[in-house]
Amino acid sequence: MTNTLRAFLEGGPDDLPERVVPLTTPGNDLKVPFRGGYEHFRVTTRRKDTPEGQLPVYEWWERTEFPG
Repeated sequence: MTNTLRAFLEGGPDDLPERVVPLTTPGNDLKVPFRGGYEHFRVTTRRKDTPEGQLPVYEWWERTEFPG
């Protein structure tokens, strides 16, 4: 078992390459760089069983574009 905190991402683009991502600050929103912008995810109260154990679920809520 690893000490790295992880989160499960729900929603957002179907072709998002990773659904289990490192979590640096539990409880804070996540920003995932993807295709010239960021996909934003908010923490929920739910948890999901994954091959890496039970992880907190972060739900997609918006996309922002990189400037320029």
